[in-house]
Amino acid sequence: MSTGTDPLAPLAELPGVPEAVAEVRKSVDRLYGHRVMRRRASEVTSEAALRGARASAALDGADWPLEEVRRRTDFGADAEARTVGAALRVSAEAGQLLSTWRHSPLQVLARLHLLAAGDADGTAGRPRRAGEGAEALFPLELKASAGSDAPSAPIADLPPAPGAEEVAARLDQLSTLLVTRTEGAGAKAPALVVAAVVHGELLALRPFGSHNGVIARAAQRIVLIAEGLDPKAICPAEVGLAELGTDAYRRSLGGYLAGTPDGMAGWIAHCGQALRLGTRESTAVCEAMQRGMV
Repeated sequence: MSTGTDPLAPLAELPGVPEAVAEVRKSVDRLYGHRVMRRRASEVTSEAALRGARASAALDGADWPLEEVRRRTDFGADAEARTVGAALRVSAEAGQLLSTWRHSPLQVLARLHLLAAGDADGTAGRPRRAGEGAEALFPLELKASAGSDAPSAPIADLPPAPGAEEVAARLDQLSTLLVTRTEGAGAKAPALVVAAVVHGELLALRPFGSHNGVIARAAQRIVLIAEGLDPKAICPAEVGLAELGTDAYRRSLGGYLAGTPDGMAGWIAHCGQALRLGTRESTAVCEAMQRGMV
């Protein structure tokens, strides 16, 4: 049994991270204190899952209006529909995998990929093997900034996904860290930090042949539930990531991949900002429910 400090704890001391952690905690606490949560928490959870799934699909290039996602029942017609369907299936089940996550995160990741990929190919539910590549994380054509007709500023290409052997080793390391970190007697990394690292590491590894973005964002949600920051899964960080935009998401991920203190701090802060925007989305849902509009 480990008795030392959580290996992720030093990340919580990087410049700007304590402030990001405190701001997230304040935002989440305010949402959980909303009077609607006393009576209709399950409805808020369901709406957050739907909105989070819609946003996660949008980040993978299937940017459908919320009401279209709510209305549709057929998600196999084309590539965009399949992306939306994958995000919905993953989002719907993520919160039910908590007990397995606590002792076997890799089993949960495999389950999430099976849900996302379905019967699309023979690789569903397992990490990539030697010679198998991973799909791009982001749409090839990045959208211009909101309100501008000019194209987005050039963004450096992300490094290629690691090979299967490195992926397997780093997944094992990540799983061991998640399972054992709570056994230590020293300082513990805040939930935001742990969630951001899991999110970033899965995007870095791209362990599956497809749907890695959807799976990484779902894993972040599971961590936030498991760590007790968002136990009812009402804070859809995916909504915030979509609102901040693909360009910012990709740039921040580049900081994580660089591994520098500034890059890591920037990535954690970006995840924190997205989470705060997600709480704002659910706060608006609560307000609409309170006014009888939902």
